[in-house]
Amino acid sequence: MFKNITLFSLQTFSTTGGIQKMTRTLAHALNSICTTNNWNFKLASLYDANSDLMPQYIPKENFEGFNNKRISFILKTALTRQKQDVIILSHINLALVGLLIKLINPKTKIWLIAHGIEVWRPLSFHKRQLLKRCDKVICVSAFTKAQMYKWHKTDPTKCVVLNNALDPFMKIPVTFQKPAYLLDRYGLTDTGPVIFTLTRLASTEHYKGHDRVINTIAGLKRKFPGIKYVLAGKYDHDENDRVKQLISDAGVTDHVILPGFIKEDELSDHFLMADVFVLPSKKEGFGIVFIEALACGLPVICGNADGSIDAIRNGELGTAINADNLLELEDCIANQLSEPLKLNKREHLKDMCLQYFNEQNYISTLQKMLTND
Repeated sequence: MFKNITLFSLQTFSTTGGIQKMTRTLAHALNSICTTNNWNFKLASLYDANSDLMPQYIPKENFEGFNNKRISFILKTALTRQKQDVIILSHINLALVGLLIKLINPKTKIWLIAHGIEVWRPLSFHKRQLLKRCDKVICVSAFTKAQMYKWHKTDPTKCVVLNNALDPFMKIPVTFQKPAYLLDRYGLTDTGPVIFTLTRLASTEHYKGHDRVINTIAGLKRKFPGIKYVLAGKYDHDENDRVKQLISDAGVTDHVILPGFIKEDELSDHFLMADVFVLPSKKEGFGIVFIEALACGLPVICGNADGSIDAIRNGELGTAINADNLLELEDCIANQLSEPLKLNKREHLKDMCLQYFNEQNYISTLQKMLTND
């Protein structure tokens, strides 16, 4: 049966974050499904411009960017006369568009992607109405599904869990040597252990846990004198000042490196450079960065009270700790660093991650959902 599938996004190509990465992968998967089935697919993005498109994900004729022109976005998407069988909203902040479409075309199926903290809270009236009237809520983790019921009593029969998948264009390493250019850039040695964190460093998001990792370095440097903590990610002014003060107060200035934003083409090399990836966050909806690290054969330490658990498959692929327990965090990192990271372990982590979080599995699940809807 022929279908028209449209994905509505706030932002997909003009910036990089977990939701943007997920949306790019989702768009690529949906376009692949629609091409195979001879269906129509369209991606409409509110904040992107047409020039922001990354054409490896979808062809330009399937994309329209509205460059933050909200009225045009609403009028052209919600009031279109073209029949749409399934509309997928990539974020709850598109609730108004979804409600308008449902009002005008009641038979159109509306699916919502539920990520994390944007739905783990009380919602405005129109967002609550969308949850009642949408046909399916796709939760990126089992934790988010549980939160949907806890906060909003969302009908469990309309909630499904679809874990995020690896970006199909991520550079997956073939060998596991530490990149010499990064060792040189950061003044690292082949023998000193390296802890790596990649996250958004925002003054409004202290739940990420990088500050707690900084505090553990003071104890870890006594056990591992050559230890380095590479804390990467785009930061705002206030958080940059706070983090630098934390580093100074902990007496670990010589052990912490702040490279800032990491370019996508250097991402895999940064995972190869490290001995363990640590992000003891308390509010991850899923945590794409965890499966990116695992795909590069890098052990992962995460928090145990959010969607991170799905990314490490309940402990099969990584270690979850109480993010508020500094002693537990320090001991876990120390245990991980006490034994050299061997080639066979890196290969095993990579293989298992690719087995569970590959795009083909993601496409297969989406295909079944679209065919049966």
